[in-house]
Amino acid sequence: MNKTTLVIGASLKPQRYSNRAIRKLRQYNHNVKALGLRKGDVEDVTIDTELMPYVDLDTVTLYLNPMRQKSYYDYIINLKPLRVIFNPGTENPEFYNLLKQNSIEFEVACTLVLLATDQY
Repeated sequence: MNKTTLVIGASLKPQRYSNRAIRKLRQYNHNVKALGLRKGDVEDVTIDTELMPYVDLDTVTLYLNPMRQKSYYDYIINLKPLRVIFNPGTENPEFYNLLKQNSIEFEVACTLVLLATDQY
């Protein structure tokens, strides 16, 4: 079964790491949902601009700085993903503690590296 990943901070710009992550996740046949500021498509993935009640998420991978993450804390916790990945630049000890309190695993890692090294 393929893992479903929600990319938060998704961008339509091909040079952005969130965009690269979406494309690489699809290349590895993962189901991908995306949430960003601008609606559009990255390959076959539509970027949503509203908080959607996604279900059965394996992973949330973050591409938002810690200050921008604050407004997503409750949303992400209520989605009940199995884990949250904090990509470089998104490290957030305050959020780590909230995730621990809610029994959600987290990793400080790069989604692209995890995929490339078969550790995803």
